[in-house]
Amino acid sequence: MNLEKVVFGFFVLLAATLNFGYVTGDLGNPEHHNVLELYAAVIVNIIAAILKFGDRTQIGAIHLAASLVATIQLLAAAMAWIWYTQITLVPMTTHNMASVVSLALGALLANVVSVVLMIIETANFRRH
Repeated sequence: MNLEKVVFGFFVLLAATLNFGYVTGDLGNPEHHNVLELYAAVIVNIIAAILKFGDRTQIGAIHLAASLVATIQLLAAAMAWIWYTQITLVPMTTHNMASVVSLALGALLANVVSVVLMIIETANFRRH
């Protein structure tokens, strides 16, 4: 068993599941979306992206691209949350919450692409 592949798979799957957990619920209801889960998703996605550096294969490049897209989307969602709650100092509205969750949904799509690529790569692996 390759420990590097285990760690890589762990962070790819954790990034996807945290992202999924955050977006689950009513799109515009702030009570259904925990900000700490959003921040955890951001951190784990950054770690997953860092782990993808150095892979010189074509599938590795697509892995990295998908991870960078997810990270950028989640950072944008976190910045929007901070903007709406800390800078404008108004209660989170349905419209504002929907904007944050929509950005996180885009990241979820990129994370799903990463998971699918990981499954394809694993299925195509042959022992030498």
